[in-house]
Amino acid sequence: MEHVPPAPGGPPDVVVLTGDVMPPGMAEVERLARVRYVREPELAEALPGADVFFMWDFLSDAVAGAWPSSGGPGWVHIASAGVERLMFPGLIEGDAVVTNSRGVFDEPIAEYVLGLVLTFAKDLHTTVRLQGERRWRHRETEGITGARALVAGTGPIGRAIGRRLSAAGLAVSGLGRTARDADPDLGTVHPMERMDEALAAADYVVLAAPLTPQTRGMIDAAALDRMRPSARLINVGRGALVAEADLVKALRDGRIAGAALDVFEDEPLPESSPLWAMPNVIVSPHMSGDVVGWRDELVRLFADNLGRHVAGRPLRNVVDKRLGYVGS
Repeated sequence: MEHVPPAPGGPPDVVVLTGDVMPPGMAEVERLARVRYVREPELAEALPGADVFFMWDFLSDAVAGAWPSSGGPGWVHIASAGVERLMFPGLIEGDAVVTNSRGVFDEPIAEYVLGLVLTFAKDLHTTVRLQGERRWRHRETEGITGARALVAGTGPIGRAIGRRLSAAGLAVSGLGRTARDADPDLGTVHPMERMDEALAAADYVVLAAPLTPQTRGMIDAAALDRMRPSARLINVGRGALVAEADLVKALRDGRIAGAALDVFEDEPLPESSPLWAMPNVIVSPHMSGDVVGWRDELVRLFADNLGRHVAGRPLRNVVDKRLGYVGS
């Protein structure tokens, strides 16, 4: 937690980058601050002199180019758990504090991952496809009790996934920066330098790690070769954690049994991508954490932090800009 001194002389000036969808329920924010809503073309003009920047459009790539060389906001909040679009030199090296929306997506994403595990084990995606084709084809399916899941990422989302999969009967382990035994949510946590060994033992590999220079492309051809031929890859983290071309080849060659992908290197996933047509691949449009009311939750979190800012109290979810995520 960190305190950003509120601006003297009245309510802080807050710039909100809106995108195509306006943030709902902003009455409390507007009560606490002077708020200006902008789109990407207006951002460079709006940021100098602002006290706070609320990056509601968390998929925008415009912030780095619009960031002022001096006089920018002292606090930046993003409506996302991932902050990779804010990790550019001007912001990392400057004094601005960055906070994220950690905590909003944990349980929804964990539920989504459990749904994907069950879909693969019970072959539900094939059942839906065969129903559409009016084909009656009996099959045997798999159990999940005792199946081994490796969760890459030991933050709140990875921990929620670990708890949910453990409750369903899977044997869960984790993959993170620091090794430890008897973790309450992830069991044994393997260090990144032992990733190959951990991959080789897993039936389900779930990616929930932040995108950093260390994790970018962590699942490449070599990593896929270490996985079991019967294993499935689930990515609810960031698309760039996976070398997509390597994954396509591994799937085509039968080196792994399947993949469920909610995030991609390029979004929307291009129509030309071979991933769309692969029967052992589940494609979803970056929606694993988006349950009914998620936008309201994001605004409530920002409003709470803004109240802390105005009152001179420490902020929640302060990102360690050297790491690219909220430190423990």
